Amino acid sequence: MNMWIYVLAMGAATVSLRVLPVIFIRKPIESPYLKSFLFYVPYVTLAVMTVPAIFQSTESPLAGAAALALGIYASWRGKSLFAVAAVCCLSVLVLELFLA
Repeated sequence: MNMWIYVLAMGAATVSLRVLPVIFIRKPIESPYLKSFLFYVPYVTLAVMTVPAIFQSTESPLAGAAALALGIYASWRGKSLFAVAAVCCLSVLVLELFLA
């Protein structure tokens, strides 16, 4: 019985988050601060979900930190997504071999 209450509460929260902005925000957003805030929300959400997983998915948090640092550096240098992922995976593989 409690499970259905939880499902209904999650459904109500999801619907309200999608419907209420449509109801209350009728004209375009003109505030540059609010526009820039809303622009970065997806990136922040992705980072909040991804970064903790980087440290928890490896045997050693040091290997995760090194992979994160090398991935940031590779992406900063303009490498493709595949190249960045390969650098991160290889760095974790090599560091896990030496740290274990």
